[in-house]
Amino acid sequence: MIIDLHIHSKSSDGALAVDEVIREAKRRCIEFMSITDHDSIGCHEAAVELTAQTGIRYVTGVELNVTFSHPSYRDGKPVSLDFLGYQFDAANKALKAKLEQMAAYREERAAKILANLNSEFEKEGKGKLTKGDFEEIQASVDGVLGRPHIADYLVRKGIVKSRQEAFDRYLVKCDVPKFPLYLEEASRLVRAAGGKLVIAHPNDPHGTSLVALTKLLPEQTQIIEESMMAYIDGVECWHSRNDAETTEHYLRFAKKHRLLVTGGSDCHQKPIVMGTVRIPEYVAEQFRL
Repeated sequence: MIIDLHIHSKSSDGALAVDEVIREAKRRCIEFMSITDHDSIGCHEAAVELTAQTGIRYVTGVELNVTFSHPSYRDGKPVSLDFLGYQFDAANKALKAKLEQMAAYREERAAKILANLNSEFEKEGKGKLTKGDFEEIQASVDGVLGRPHIADYLVRKGIVKSRQEAFDRYLVKCDVPKFPLYLEEASRLVRAAGGKLVIAHPNDPHGTSLVALTKLLPEQTQIIEESMMAYIDGVECWHSRNDAETTEHYLRFAKKHRLLVTGGSDCHQKPIVMGTVRIPEYVAEQFRL
């Protein structure tokens, strides 16, 4: 069985629309999947219908960005971490309302980021982005607006050559704080909607992870034990950027604490890597009703 429980669509920052994601999943013989868009659950009505038609088993998913701090690291200054919600009711009113609030904030944040970009462009003698540019960025988004959409627009405008260059040259220094969702609230929202909360890619060296606090695996799991156990149900143990040591460490940790174990490619279709992470079949059994 091919499993992928971490896939993004154009509803957040993926390259493919929901129907295209599912067609590609079918072509790759994926049998159990979840679309886990960033702070967005608008894809699930279509995804549930389309996966039923294609014979793929599906579970609802979302990737929530959480503000987290620990007194022993970075002088208690907050960092961003990602958590995956699964198997929740996508029609839950409280969850939908919170995500709509976060989406509205993303629009405000994007406008402020563009203002910061214009300040940088002015220093470099470049032309400023206009209201029309902002409207074009908004029009390119099916779901929630984020920095990757701005980066892709800068590529299309010829200002940078790649998304990575956009972040390295401009979007890191021009950033504006994200919506402050805390772990306690994220857990309450997902669980009240009937779902489970999983810490995503905890040792991802190139992503939003506990590496921002410490690169040592024992210290990472100590942080989870001290500050997260009351709020999470599982750990993402397989990921496209995991090494074998990371996977084995988190599998032992999950077994010790009887936590759900999940995995996925974290595919944004740039390139298409969905279904390429080897995930054991027993992962799917954890989601049986």
